[in-house]
Amino acid sequence: MELFIDILKDTTIDTVKLIPFLFLTYLAMEYLENKAGQKTVRMLLGAGKKGPVIGGILGVVPQCGFSAAAANLYSGGVITVGTMIAVFLSTSDEMLPILISEQADVRKIMAILIGKIIVGIVAGILVDIGVRVLGKGYQRGLHIHDICEHDHCHCEEGSIVKSALIHSVQILVFIYVISFALNAVVEWIGMEEVMNVVTHYPIAGIFLAGLVGLIPNCAASITITKFYLEGVLNVGSMFAGLLSCAGIGLIVLFKTNHSWKKNVMIVATLYGISVVCGIIVEILFGM
Repeated sequence: MELFIDILKDTTIDTVKLIPFLFLTYLAMEYLENKAGQKTVRMLLGAGKKGPVIGGILGVVPQCGFSAAAANLYSGGVITVGTMIAVFLSTSDEMLPILISEQADVRKIMAILIGKIIVGIVAGILVDIGVRVLGKGYQRGLHIHDICEHDHCHCEEGSIVKSALIHSVQILVFIYVISFALNAVVEWIGMEEVMNVVTHYPIAGIFLAGLVGLIPNCAASITITKFYLEGVLNVGSMFAGLLSCAGIGLIVLFKTNHSWKKNVMIVATLYGISVVCGIIVEILFGM
């Protein structure tokens, strides 16, 4: 019973933290859809090439809701897939607070942050270029109304504040249920047990660390960071795991973007980039 209460408490706290991010994101999306002129919309979509740079820089700021906001904006056609990938790669949930609280070397912290920013920006730009060359929806245009129709929120019948509130409540309920289930699984299996396997196989461990990072739960980033600081994880595994730590953004992506094929491709791309970069970092700095 005590474990159940702890899981319930942790899930509630993590979900409540997302409320301002989700509400403000949906409010901005509703404004764009209902109030902004075509000129403003064209300017937003035209700035797509700069999106990965902005996303890569802003994503590194320790705010758990930014990846969720990026997933929402991508699903609404406001930002490109490369911009979202840049945010996913540069963000890492609780990494920075843990590094600071553990009084890690400032140079080490800066190296990790800069590395994540660079990977996020470069990967985001390359992804956008690839999508544009292949001609598969680089400029999709705003389609926030598609989300509204799917969620049956009847946005056109009320104010944008009401619509944003309805969307926020719906996604929060979804996030809460999924997060609770994931927290229960993590507690049952034990994140430390998973990471112990990673430490025994340096290169193979990078692949597993990348998978651990994909778990949309703050326990992943916390455990990876702590294990690295304690010398249990090598630098390559740490980097791969923290790159793939997109947090709650992955849950929001699967909830709001209704093309599961694209979602799976996005996750595979995120994982592939994280593992490749982890291997490169391990070869350059770990061996």
